[in-house]
Amino acid sequence: MRQAKLFELNGLIAGIDEAGRGPLAGPVAAAAVILHPDRPIVGLRDSKKLSAERRDALADEIQTRALAWSVAWADPAEIDALNILAATLLAMRRAILGLSVAPGSVKVDGNRLPNLSFGARRVAGEAIVGGDAKVAEISAASIIAKTTRDRMMVELDRIYPCYEFARHKGYGTEVHRARLREFGPCREHRFTFAPLRTAS
Repeated sequence: MRQAKLFELNGLIAGIDEAGRGPLAGPVAAAAVILHPDRPIVGLRDSKKLSAERRDALADEIQTRALAWSVAWADPAEIDALNILAATLLAMRRAILGLSVAPGSVKVDGNRLPNLSFGARRVAGEAIVGGDAKVAEISAASIIAKTTRDRMMVELDRIYPCYEFARHKGYGTEVHRARLREFGPCREHRFTFAPLRTAS
């Protein structure tokens, strides 16, 4: 606790970003990353602008060199119950709670902040549109969220091979929509999303 307070006083920032708001299936994932001041990581940028190989390499480096990192998610049932925005903010809050070091503040990609009240303590927060291209901590969180969610979709592909989740990661591609027409949805689909309302 004393160590966490020290880091807080040092003004350490946790970057927060999500992956998977748009797909028709699978969780929405969020990551929180506090970079180590003495262990810089070269090449951090928006995960969407990196090749899969480069993302994976940077994810490994972030997990090794960051001061703290955490990843969390909200599953399709939670997305359907809450709506995708609320589920995304919930996943972000869970990621913050998963950090082993208490941040002094958080910077979140986008225009909305999750609930930053934790008991009697409230963490300062800033929402930054395009933050994954502007703030190194958010870029790192973007990479961790994206690579983690992609791996989760590969695992789901092994359970539900008929949908080819490993190929499209749950997004509404032509292949995915064709598989939905052929097989109908499974429990990993988001039934409140428009294409699923008529497929179930």
